[in-house]
Parts: sequence; C-alpha cells; structure tokens
Amino acid sequence: MTVTLAQPSFVLPPERNAVAPPEARGLARDEVRLLVAGDGLTHARFRELPQHLTQGDLVVVNNSATLAAAIDGRIDTGPIAVHFATWLDDGGWVVELRTTTRTPVPAEELSTGMRIQLPEGAQATLREPWLAGARRLWIADVTTDPRHLLDVYGYPITYSYVPQRWSVSYYSTVFGRIAGSAEMPSAARPFTEHLVLDLIAAGIGIAPITLHTGVSSPEAGEPPSLERFAVPDSTARSVNDTKAAGGRVIAVGTTVTRALETAADPSGRVHPAHGWTELVLGEDRPARVVDGLITGWHAPGASHLDLLVAVAGEATVHAAYSAALDTGYLWHEFGDSALLLGGCA
Repeated sequence: MTVTLAQPSFVLPPERNAVAPPEARGLARDEVRLLVAGDGLTHARFRELPQHLTQGDLVVVNNSATLAAAIDGRIDTGPIAVHFATWLDDGGWVVELRTTTRTPVPAEELSTGMRIQLPEGAQATLREPWLAGARRLWIADVTTDPRHLLDVYGYPITYSYVPQRWSVSYYSTVFGRIAGSAEMPSAARPFTEHLVLDLIAAGIGIAPITLHTGVSSPEAGEPPSLERFAVPDSTARSVNDTKAAGGRVIAVGTTVTRALETAADPSGRVHPAHGWTELVLGEDRPARVVDGLITGWHAPGASHLDLLVAVAGEATVHAAYSAALDTGYLWHEFGDSALLLGGCA
C-alpha cells in the first residue's frame, strides 16, 4: 500500500465504513478499537490509551465544538443542502452546495451572482470560488447571520456512508467548548471524562488548541482549505516544557497537528499564534514538534494521509493501514482509532 495523495493504492471495502455511532452498536465511545503503531503493532481498546503513553507525555486536544452546519436551501434547479464551512473576516461565508443525494452540485451549475434561498426568507449569493483552481467551495454573502439559521434549522453535515441522520450530540467531543467547526474534530470522539481523568492520574498532561474545521471530501488534487486556529501561550509553554523534559507531544487529530506545526519555528519550538493556517504537511514539510498522533482512519486519496506520514513515517503508516484493513477496523468519524508514534518504524 502506498499512502500518498498521488497514488492512493489501497481499496476500502464498503463494509468498513462505520455507518452509525458506536453507541448504536452497543459500545461506549471509549470502547472502539485502537491500533497502536510504533515499535510494533498492538491491538487495544481506546479506553486503554493511558497504558500506551508515558508519564510526562503531553496530549494536545482541539477544543473547537461542532456546529450543526448544514441547512436546507433551494436553487433554480431544486432543493439542495448548504454546508457552511467557515466565516471570513469580511463577513462572507465559505459554503458548499450539495444535492439531496449528498453529492456536490455540479460545478457547471454554479456561478458568480447565483442566489440560494434559505429559511426565513434569507438569501445567500455566490461571490467567487474559495480555493484557486477549484469550484467546490464558494464564498457567499448572506442576508442574515447564518449562525442564527444554523441554531434553528441546522443539522450535522453527513455523507452517503452514514444513511441515517443523527443529532448534533453524536457529533460532539468531550473537549468541545468553542463553537466553530463545520465537521466534528473526530479524533477526539472516543475520549470520555473518565478517560481524561485516567490520563491525568497517569501523569500525562492535557493542553488545548483551537482549530475550526472546514468541510471534507475535497475534489481530486484540491489542497486543504485554510482554517482558523489559535495556540494559546499556556499550551505553547506546555509543549516546549514537555519537549525539554524528554516527553512526547501527542496530537489528537490532524487538526491539532496542523495547528501546532503552524505555530512551530524551524527548531521545533512552539510560539503562541492565531489566525489562518494554510500549512500542508508532507514530504516537503515533515513534523517539527508532534511526536505522535491519535487519529481515525482516512479514506484512500485523502490529503490527511500525507500528514500522517509527515508525523509517523511512511513505514509506520503503511504497517498500520495494512493491519487495519486485514483485521476489520472501521473507518470515518464513527469508526475506530489509531495511535501512530513517530520515530519507531
């Protein structure tokens, strides 16, 4: 298996898609499977995570909370779903338009000045594409504050592999405090309050960053979107102190990895930072500060795979994905997890 964006050579069987939350399968959140990959491979349950970390390690989490970021709308060709990805500094919003069958509205049907009818008589007008060379995401000007519409009419963004609609509570994490993510920072979903206490009792630190996620399912070759982030001074100091003391920095998800690496200088020292990140980790930009990450399983061709390699190395990622495919792990936001440790392949 090759884990690069250009050559996604593994095939994900449909039965490996987690089609519902683990709670619907009779499991607690922290009972999903955990594959630990580093100095060998270990199969565990997520609630056993403290056993695979070391006193003095630091777990960095994302405190962004998930919005009910989809609402129903209408264009000239009929009803659609409008996904609100993020808000911009000039008052505009980045949106994605999807059909009622959850596929992107064809690019040829989208154009500057196109109007979208929203609840309560509100309208969104497409201004221009958000990313250079792509037409999936658009900047839109909305006649009312979309956050009001999302509070009243919103529902979580879902994709075709999850056939049933679940309430926003299923898309929350124990760390979510600051509303802003279009999609759940799902690597943190298996954490429970009890597990957090177990980590603290084991001498493992926990520190927050904020990164508000956009919408996933990019077009082929589309770069990762810019995302809002903040690394507070207290977390920067905790990361630097951990590294100085010989501990490891474990990021909970690609969102945390992206935020910390954006705030890291070339020597690997993290500084307080906030704003927008457009950092893309990969072969040309390996991780400087993150020693390992906790993550869900990503689909073939996802740009996140390059980020995993940038942290853990291609051999570790290859071994982990091969083992997960061979032993029945489940994919996506309601699926199983991995702890990928760098420098141990």
